[in-house]
Amino acid sequence: MSLSLDFTNMMGAALPHGAGITAAQLTDASDAFAKAHAHVHAMQAELGFLTLPVNEALRDATLAVAEQTRGRFDDVLLLGIGGSALGPIALRTALRPPAWNTLSADARGGHPRLHVLDNVDPATIAATLARLDLSRTLVLVISKSGGTVETMAQYLIVREALARAVGEDAARQHLVFITDPEVGALRKIARAEGITTLEVPPNVGGRFSVLSPVGMLPAALIGIDVKALLAGAADVMTRAASADLATNLPGTFAVLQHIADTAHGRSVQVLMPYADPLRDLALWFVQLWAESLGKLRSDGTPVGPTPLPAVGATDQHSQVQLFMEGPLDKTVTFITVKGRERDGMIPTRHADIPELSYLAGHTLGELIDIEQRATAGALAARGRFNATLAIDTVDAFHLGALMQTFALATAYAGVLYEVNAFNQPGVELGKNFAYAMLGRAGSEQARAEWDALPKPDPRYRV
Repeated sequence: MSLSLDFTNMMGAALPHGAGITAAQLTDASDAFAKAHAHVHAMQAELGFLTLPVNEALRDATLAVAEQTRGRFDDVLLLGIGGSALGPIALRTALRPPAWNTLSADARGGHPRLHVLDNVDPATIAATLARLDLSRTLVLVISKSGGTVETMAQYLIVREALARAVGEDAARQHLVFITDPEVGALRKIARAEGITTLEVPPNVGGRFSVLSPVGMLPAALIGIDVKALLAGAADVMTRAASADLATNLPGTFAVLQHIADTAHGRSVQVLMPYADPLRDLALWFVQLWAESLGKLRSDGTPVGPTPLPAVGATDQHSQVQLFMEGPLDKTVTFITVKGRERDGMIPTRHADIPELSYLAGHTLGELIDIEQRATAGALAARGRFNATLAIDTVDAFHLGALMQTFALATAYAGVLYEVNAFNQPGVELGKNFAYAMLGRAGSEQARAEWDALPKPDPRYRV
């Protein structure tokens, strides 16, 4: 595997007027990283995502469920939100052919289509159910807590539709729950009704769960090589065993972004793959980085970078104008894919038109790589921080490596920012208000707090 990070364009020696990170800053950060590295790797019992790549029992249980359903279903409908949806979507986009769900069964190798309901918009859910043959649909219900309000609402609607389509008894054979091994509403239902379940280990948080059955079961169902995904992630863990930044790529990424934010005001951090298959990986990263690091420190200080997704070359005609000439508050990390130089030969036509003739003999693979290098160089020339993360190819091994790289970098960054990267207290109040308005038991205090909030003032309405 080749996974490399070139951060030349983050450093002061490469940027005008020495505007980048200094060698001294990077050296000073090495001591802080060594402490962060020791802290994270000492917490394997608490941070289950660290050992997911080598959890053979969980992997084999997942593959066994996938094998039991093989050939029985034309569609898989995944119910989830946040990390329960973004990871499976990123894997489908990266590792299945474009427009997977529109391909014929033969073109899909007999594997089912994968539909992900990641919201509770009634129009989307109604349209999805209307186009599925539920008698040939497997429904995955993913909620670690077993009580996520959006997922539970989806489940109740889909379960009712299943019962109408195939009957109550048969409906149970169309369901797989992925949830906590012991507690929660889904676990209780599964025990009572004999529904197949896979576990999310208690020490694995939702946004860190893509290499658990949360991501691995849908991946296996649509023909993605789960063992290769996990092998790529395991390789990252081996390479990250050392606290030496010269060899620890996830650590280097975390340290660079932390210094850029806290010492240089680069608080908006863009992930910009130059490969269409990786566009949803950027969305997955946004949740991972934002929900993990945007926190209040113990002294009440708010910290955390703002991640932003982009895709090249598309966003060269959209966001790059802002990156080039807007506020000096951004870093850009490009992801590039090697070995595409011969892909997509551009024909020789209109040789008499200079605006077209120069393209003859080049390829689309060459063009997209040149565009990335040109954008990186242009940003650097204007003092804009950027780095390039290069992979050999888009395959299961490298996707597993990328995902574990970003997960591990997030854990390191949490220590550097002095926050708990594994909770999300900032979203709890909104959840509690929603529970209170819906009448969920135990929400009386939240209801009282909601009722005490200022009401809409007609003076401030237009």
